[in-house]
Amino acid sequence: MIVIGIDPGLARLGYGVLEVNKGEILPLNYGCIETSGRDLRASERLLKIYTAVEALFDKYPPDHLSLEKLFFTKNISSAMRVSEVRGIILLAAEKRNIMITEYTPNQIKQAITGSGRADKRQVQEMIKQLLRLTKIPTPDDAADALSIALCHIHILR
Repeated sequence: MIVIGIDPGLARLGYGVLEVNKGEILPLNYGCIETSGRDLRASERLLKIYTAVEALFDKYPPDHLSLEKLFFTKNISSAMRVSEVRGIILLAAEKRNIMITEYTPNQIKQAITGSGRADKRQVQEMIKQLLRLTKIPTPDDAADALSIALCHIHILR
């Protein structure tokens, strides 16, 4: 089973690809898709993300996609941009009939550390340990995406 976790963002979208094989959780890939508002129009940035997500789905055909739920923010324009990115990710997944699950930040922290109040560093340390990585994944968006995918795996179990 392959699970892809995505931490959506317009400037930087984090992704983490995990495989469950005979009960073992293996990190296959993680990183970020980055777009610049200086070089591209908003529609071009969304197309770049969509194309990159489609390529990710081609390379690692997921059984499940897990996303962080959008929570209310004071910056409406930022929330709108993230919503647009979430829309294209949901579209790409739905086109392939990939099961989609969303989690709140507190659900993710609870699943990874045992506490919904854990800070970012605690979550990152647990990701490093649970996935037997030599160092904390960087950038933060990639580590967040791995935690979203791992949360989903823990909840499925």
